[in-house]
Amino acid sequence: MAADTLTTLLQVNGSIRSALTRLRPDQKHCSDILPQDFSDLLSEILRAAECLRGQPTQSEAEFAQASLEYRNNLEKLKEFLPQLHGNLLAEKSRLEAAQVQVAAAAAWARASTKTL
Repeated sequence: MAADTLTTLLQVNGSIRSALTRLRPDQKHCSDILPQDFSDLLSEILRAAECLRGQPTQSEAEFAQASLEYRNNLEKLKEFLPQLHGNLLAEKSRLEAAQVQVAAAAAWARASTKTL
């Protein structure tokens, strides 16, 4: 096993752990989450997939541990992404309702200036 493969998998695990913390629905307002956050997460998952494809048949203990951590990180993502999705949909609805209110207020303001 190449040391760079283990290093890459360890880096991916660190990135996913960081994303799990940053994107937690209870840790962050939905409006702070950017599409790039999901693109970065997907890139990291694809990097790990490459590492795991090249995995030797007899893994070293460190690589086996890193692989297990990666699997656990994916399980955590699987658990919280639906909640995050729901929060994002709720935020979208809230923003759409606010947009309707702003449009109504603007229409009222335009009508008010015409009657003066």
